[in-house]
Amino acid sequence: MTPSIVEGLQILSSSRFEETSVLSLGNNLEPSLQEAAIGNPISHAQVVDLWKALNRGGHRGYTLERLLKGSFVYVPPPPPKPEPSDEYKALMARLRREQEQQEYERMTNPLPPMETFSQRFPNSTHMAQAFAAVNRPSREADMGDDDVTYSDVHRQLMLILNFVASILGVAATLWIVARWWSTPARLFLTLGGSLLVGVAEVAVYSGYVWHLSQAKKKDKTLKEVKQVVQTWTVSPEDDPVAVGEKSRKSEIRDTTVRRRQKHS
Repeated sequence: MTPSIVEGLQILSSSRFEETSVLSLGNNLEPSLQEAAIGNPISHAQVVDLWKALNRGGHRGYTLERLLKGSFVYVPPPPPKPEPSDEYKALMARLRREQEQQEYERMTNPLPPMETFSQRFPNSTHMAQAFAAVNRPSREADMGDDDVTYSDVHRQLMLILNFVASILGVAATLWIVARWWSTPARLFLTLGGSLLVGVAEVAVYSGYVWHLSQAKKKDKTLKEVKQVVQTWTVSPEDDPVAVGEKSRKSEIRDTTVRRRQKHS
């Protein structure tokens, strides 16, 4: 109920006309209007009847908009919880006593600590290490894919994409160029051109692989020759000296001697 509805109900209750019957309108399912107060529930039908009664009584200022302004949907409060029965109270009391008894027994007689996996199997670490050592790959190449493998796979994928792009490009070009031909002729021309391009691509790639294999064979046939270019002797006191040359100290001593002779 809004303040306007409460005022309208008060006007009708103090009136001597027959419109006071609106206070008892509705069946048992609709709320009672005997004790009108702001916030109390009222049905939509009762609001419409109130508006009509006020208009018949000469109260034209109470329009339906004024009566409903500020109203909202009434949500009844939840019903109170029923009082639990005596059987339910007795059951809950018995369960509480049992729970307290179990907690007391756990405090007085604690359970033994749970055994961990390492305590149950003390040699599990050594067994795992031995199993890993036995099943270790025998070759380093079996340890996993390296950068060379990934680069090889990437190169092969790019090569396949290049083949497909070349074939599709040639097919589209031939199909557009032969647009004045008949459809079967265009189709055979496109298929033939695509097939020739595919064969050419495979031939070029095969030649490239063959040249790489030949270059690898030539590299294997070349023998590596190692030659000693210079030998150094190292002593704990003197500087390292190449065989057949003088040390730095001797060179410094000779220069100082020559300088003294020059000044003298």
